[in-house]
Amino acid sequence: MKAIVLTEYGTPDVLQLKEVEKPTPKDNEILIKVHATTATTADCELRSFKTKLWLWLPLRIFMGISKPRGTKILGQEVAGEVESVGKNVRSFKKGDQVFGLTGMGFGAYAEYKCLHEKSTVTTKPANATYAEAAPISTWGGTALHFIRKGNIQSGDNVLIYGAAGSIGTFAVQIAKFFGAVVTAADSTKKLDTLRAIGADHVIDYTQEDFTKNGHTYDVIFDVVGKSSYPRSLGSLKRNGRYLLANTGPLHMIRAIWTSRVSSKEVIFEFADPKVKDLVFLKELVEAGKIESVIDRVYALEQTAEAHRYIDTGDKRGHVVITLDHGDRP
Repeated sequence: MKAIVLTEYGTPDVLQLKEVEKPTPKDNEILIKVHATTATTADCELRSFKTKLWLWLPLRIFMGISKPRGTKILGQEVAGEVESVGKNVRSFKKGDQVFGLTGMGFGAYAEYKCLHEKSTVTTKPANATYAEAAPISTWGGTALHFIRKGNIQSGDNVLIYGAAGSIGTFAVQIAKFFGAVVTAADSTKKLDTLRAIGADHVIDYTQEDFTKNGHTYDVIFDVVGKSSYPRSLGSLKRNGRYLLANTGPLHMIRAIWTSRVSSKEVIFEFADPKVKDLVFLKELVEAGKIESVIDRVYALEQTAEAHRYIDTGDKRGHVVITLDHGDRP
């Protein structure tokens, strides 16, 4: 089968299209014919190894110290069709259209991927294409996780910082579903996207500092880890919640202290979406409440170009990679 292999760490050129062995499902696995996956900022960080300092060593040990260990295929999200199942599989059957997470095994930049039947995978929304379904699992799941942790209620004033990215575009829509009044902050050229997905107010954070405009919020959700910690706390109402989806050790220490000495709560966690979360998101998609915001679509052989685009920082929503198996329009 064809796959994009990470041959070394570096620029997008280290991603090479190669022929690798097609996987065979074990007794409790399903074999998915991949029709779509995503290229993400996280994938680009693993490829270039421009990661947070505190994550550098553990990731190098996991991935390979001097170069990737073995045949390393990136890709964390998958949408496709079940081609075959192991003899003990009961949850899926041949022909099921599914979407989900590959976990730390990655591997979605390929024509086929095996997953355990109890992985975070379920049938895709009936009204979504494979390309639309692929981004839901990780980024929709992460947004849902934090919105629930933040106990967002109808009428809450919520600010989402970095709202035009993979997590943020889902967070805006899910917060609106829960009845929040949403202010979305991002750069100038991304504001129209935020208005289109239902943000009540938008802030161009290249021109305006939301912490200085006099407004206060029940929840501030920083999905990119770039808001000012002390000033953001000052923009929270009493008993407000500050959600951090992308943080580091210093923020973690400060968060624990803040939550102990004030009425405000700081929440930082690594989201771990479950199948029930994917089912909930699937139902929202089928009800027309949320949708994937797709910026660009690339073919598998254009994966390096997809990474180059993400590296520009201009991405809105999701960059999708599609695979043409020659068996469908």
